[in-house]
Amino acid sequence: METWDALRARRNVRQFTEQPVPDEALDRILDAGRRAPSAGNWQPWDFVLVTDRAQLVELAKVWQGARHVAGAAAAIGIVAPEPQDERQSSLLQYDLGQATYAMTVAAADLGVGTGHAAVADQDQARAVLGFPDGRFLAYVLSVGYPADKPLAVIERLNRRPFGEVVHRGRW
Repeated sequence: METWDALRARRNVRQFTEQPVPDEALDRILDAGRRAPSAGNWQPWDFVLVTDRAQLVELAKVWQGARHVAGAAAAIGIVAPEPQDERQSSLLQYDLGQATYAMTVAAADLGVGTGHAAVADQDQARAVLGFPDGRFLAYVLSVGYPADKPLAVIERLNRRPFGEVVHRGRW
């Protein structure tokens, strides 16, 4: 896809086919996250790729809204350092958002769907992914081919109108 089409086709996918996502595609998606902009070039993220079905089922238990992870072909655990203060926390959330979105757009470009989830149970997350102390699982991104319909440009977007959102010069 062209970049503009990938941006317009990206949507949250919660049900996936059983088709595996090729390693090359997963690597490209992960590399998009690695290349994301970062405040001061901090790059606070680590990505844990999960493709084992039993591990995906366990990872889906980190939050009630993460059930879609169990049925995905893969998941990416986005792990970050515990922030030291409020400023670092703000920068961290911004950077993680950049990396997450870069991965979702790269996936859409490949026709691969993604669904994001928050994390509530850090003990479960650590047991499944084995990340070290001083780090936490910030988000989980499920990855796979959409079960309902392939990704395509969304013509009837469920978003506020452009003219209502954009203010030029002043509010």
